[in-house]
Amino acid sequence: MKTNDFIDTMQRRTGVTAVGPSALRGQGKGVLKATQSYLGAMDLSRIPSSNQAKYTAWLDQHTNALLEKLPIRNKPWGAARKALNLFMRDTLYNRYLNDYYKIDRLEFLLEVPLDSAVAKGLKHNAGHGQLPQWPGLKNLKPNVSSIFQKYASVHAKNKNISRVHLDVYLWLENR
Repeated sequence: MKTNDFIDTMQRRTGVTAVGPSALRGQGKGVLKATQSYLGAMDLSRIPSSNQAKYTAWLDQHTNALLEKLPIRNKPWGAARKALNLFMRDTLYNRYLNDYYKIDRLEFLLEVPLDSAVAKGLKHNAGHGQLPQWPGLKNLKPNVSSIFQKYASVHAKNKNISRVHLDVYLWLENR
């Protein structure tokens, strides 16, 4: 077992590496640093893992809390949600954080981090007119995100993976 100091440091590092400058490009001055700081300090010990509704409520709570920390007037819900989803994906992929917090128990609940590349891939796979127009990260709202996430669940099931892993395929294919 690693020390708490090591786990805390690994979490801060993961917050920085999971959400780099390209992930939040154009979101506003100070958004990247505030986001990385928030992610590095999150309490990951009490993430609900019993069902999708409870996990989504936890994710919504942290999306709103992160938005409050952003030093800009127009709070981009889509950028905050993407950052949280990138971070949670990378905690799953990080051996130490995964082992310590048992993130793998959440794998089936995690959302795919949405951005223009992932949305393009989902729209292509869904077929013409099946998903709404991608509004951009700055304009993404919960209702549109939910539609994309629901389709991502269907698409992931067809690939026999959890939807969080679609990012690995779709981002590479559509960047």
